[in-house]
Amino acid sequence: MNPDHARELLTTELAELQERARFAGETREEASADPAGPEGALGQHPGDYGTEVANTMEAELLLDTVGAQRQRIEAALARLDDGTYGRCAVCGTAIDDERLEARPEVDTCREHADTPVNA
Repeated sequence: MNPDHARELLTTELAELQERARFAGETREEASADPAGPEGALGQHPGDYGTEVANTMEAELLLDTVGAQRQRIEAALARLDDGTYGRCAVCGTAIDDERLEARPEVDTCREHADTPVNA
């Protein structure tokens, strides 16, 4: 894959992740806001409290997921900078363009897609 095209794909994805992280952060703040005051859940309908807890947990999970995706993209950008982008981290063969187009952050070929890189 053309390195300029790969960088464009990765930076676009990074910008989208930043927007998702902003949204998740706002959602977490809204969900964890304490409308019941200092009493917390006392006096609050259990269903409302459960919804707030579920929304907060979902926002936390989204933030964690976005963080992990961001790390993979930043690692791919680093590989672009050091000239190792597009090569399998396990066997060193070229990763096919179709795979890189679909998932430009990957660091393994199809054969090693399920192999942990640090194995």
